[in-house]
Amino acid sequence: MPHASPLPSVDALLRAPDAAVLIARFGRAAVTDALRACLATHRERLGRGGPNGTVPANAPPLGAIIDETADRLAARFAASQRPVFNLTGTVLHTNLGRAPLPREAAAAAAEALASATTLEYDLDRGERGERDSHIESLLCDLTGAEAATVVNNNAAAVVLALNTLASGREVLVSRGELIEIGGAFRVPDIIGRSGATLREVGTTNRTHPRDYRAAIGSATGALMRVHQANYAIVGFTAAVPTEELSRIARESDLPLIDDLGSGSLVDLTRWGLPHETTPREALAAGADIVTFSGDKLLGGPQAGLIIGQKKVIEKLNRNPLKRALRLDKGRLAALEAVLRLYLNPDRLSETLPSLRLLTRSADAIKATAAHILPALAAWLPDREVRVEPCRSQIGSGALPIDLLPSAAVTIGGRGLEQVAASLRRLPRPVIGRVTQGRLFLDCRCLEAADEAPFIAQIAATGDTP
Repeated sequence: MPHASPLPSVDALLRAPDAAVLIARFGRAAVTDALRACLATHRERLGRGGPNGTVPANAPPLGAIIDETADRLAARFAASQRPVFNLTGTVLHTNLGRAPLPREAAAAAAEALASATTLEYDLDRGERGERDSHIESLLCDLTGAEAATVVNNNAAAVVLALNTLASGREVLVSRGELIEIGGAFRVPDIIGRSGATLREVGTTNRTHPRDYRAAIGSATGALMRVHQANYAIVGFTAAVPTEELSRIARESDLPLIDDLGSGSLVDLTRWGLPHETTPREALAAGADIVTFSGDKLLGGPQAGLIIGQKKVIEKLNRNPLKRALRLDKGRLAALEAVLRLYLNPDRLSETLPSLRLLTRSADAIKATAAHILPALAAWLPDREVRVEPCRSQIGSGALPIDLLPSAAVTIGGRGLEQVAASLRRLPRPVIGRVTQGRLFLDCRCLEAADEAPFIAQIAATGDTP
């Protein structure tokens, strides 16, 4: 006669006191499914080696199965998006969420999402309102624009602008501005998807006013200038300034679209950073509309901002695509809170996290690196761990060739990818970069308040690679 299987039944496991705790937390259906999956794993692991095909009597005890089930449920119900320590040296890291929001902006988003709001309701008139009204006047005050609107991201802003102003017609763009950014995202593809046709002018390194004038014809719908994100062309180069491009557009009664990409609202040289063209400057130079991101140098949530002439913005808002690309109430609330910070520029480097990280002094960053060094050295006693000067980058296509002085804890030796993987497995994962034969943990984005929790989890880990 075959021996009975040593594995308990699902019903027996569900009757266990510890299972009741899991049912109260996760629900009976989820616990039942997890128990069945756990038992199936053990049946496969134990094999069919007993007499007459029965399972050998070396199965785990009931308590161990419930513990494994609890781990499965915890993993299944855990949030997939987790906070990390960004020690990559890239402040606005696209893969890590770009700009960290100010706490007041995150709180404003949470409050808006948790209740009914005046998203599209005018309290004074007691009737339907416009959702963009929450940010339009702020954007106009901060940029000098006649009007403004907002969509899901800057790519959406460009699509909406081109589809409204040049669908079925040609858009003139310098060959030196036909960029590809992260994820194989290309400007020519976006132009094509908008319904417009790309007309390249000039050459990769040199484009002149005559190139635009020669290309303008009856099929031309707009001229567009694109910020050269993630790279720079140097050497024997020539580009048409926005002022001149605006004159060329006006000669033929064509709109000029200026895609700034990361678009800082303020002059960064005030804080010792390289200059980046601001939306106000682009408008003053003659652009009809300017598009830029909310989650890059602006330091807010993901959004695509469009500012410019009122008559042009009104056309964009009447486009049916606008509804498909609009912002939800949470991000609108966060964006409004961030824009209000710009009304007090004297405190911006304190109140805006992205700017605070970009303007940290090399000495402050070096001090942070020195504080966390002992914990890392104790965790990796057989490796060379030291503090080294390094360079951070702004990221997300902003000022691609300008690097910021910083400091990193670096780790040497073999198996650096294994060390990096161990850091990524920590409760709050640590993301660094392997370069020059060492693992660099750039401390620019590790602020003083982060030092204690960082050190504590390093000290608590038993995963020594």
